[in-house]
Amino acid sequence: MTHDPATTKPAAPRPPATAAPVEPAADTTGAAVPGERAGVAPGAVAAARRAAAAAAEEASAFAHPAVPPDATAAYGEHPEQVVDFYRPRADGSGRGAPLVALLHGGAWRARYDRAHISPLAARLAGRGFAVASVEYRRGAPPPDAQDGPEPPVAGRWPETFDDVAAAVDALPALAVRTLGTGVVDPRRFLLSGHSAGGHLALWAAARHVLPPGSPWRTSSPPPVRGVVALAPIADLTSAIRLGVCSDAVTQLLGGPGHVAARLPHADPAALLPTGVAVTVVHGATDTEVPPAVSRAYAAAAAAAGEEVTAVWLPGRGHFALIDPASPAVSAVADELDQLAW
Repeated sequence: MTHDPATTKPAAPRPPATAAPVEPAADTTGAAVPGERAGVAPGAVAAARRAAAAAAEEASAFAHPAVPPDATAAYGEHPEQVVDFYRPRADGSGRGAPLVALLHGGAWRARYDRAHISPLAARLAGRGFAVASVEYRRGAPPPDAQDGPEPPVAGRWPETFDDVAAAVDALPALAVRTLGTGVVDPRRFLLSGHSAGGHLALWAAARHVLPPGSPWRTSSPPPVRGVVALAPIADLTSAIRLGVCSDAVTQLLGGPGHVAARLPHADPAALLPTGVAVTVVHGATDTEVPPAVSRAYAAAAAAAGEEVTAVWLPGRGHFALIDPASPAVSAVADELDQLAW
């Protein structure tokens, strides 16, 4: 694990959305490896190995059975406006546990819900956190709710953002009411999320710097100690350029015709500085959300005069960060500890 605190620079305006994001350090993992057969393109064997490793990581992360929550509460009237709560393991301190709002990933698509991140939620509860696993509206439901392929639509505009804003606003009081006074310390409130959920966590921490007139804008920063974003889709312009998750960002924003108008309301890299502590944890071999996306976000923060702490996990890809069987999850918990205690 390597820490890479972004360098603080004098405040400067963010480059236009069309500017090229900062590229990651040269990736030599695609170099030819000893023993490649003649006639195989240079790097093909290495690429196949990376793909196999990524597939194995994903299979391991999704192999764990869903962990039932200790309680579920609603933050709105829609069936998907709910939060699963995982009670913290007592630490003997006699004070309430830090509260972590956990936002799942899945490219904002309907087929992925909070069930797949429940093993991570339970693991973090075992580390002493009160965990609130937030559900929110995603994608588009299948036509007439019939069996068949799901439309490849990522997110719902504006419902996905409506839900995350409402959930984060409600969570401190809702957690105390659901888990009990003394179980949760709402003053130690953290936001976290994986992949698309990492984007939403960063966005929720930046609502006070949304453009005037934005329906989600708040008058003051959120009452959070910080954000730990896990392989986040943190710079939407970079993610669009790289086609992350089959161009999910463009779908989230409502299609190509809406991208320019909606980016200022949705892109964490355009909503800086926030004054909120941010740590990004990213696997160095991530092929789902390339590290270049997090590097672009860190560069935008530095240009705005803000420091982001980046934690790069060598040899880890996208799904290790939510797999309780992976050592990467210990690194995630450690970073939450740093901000919470």
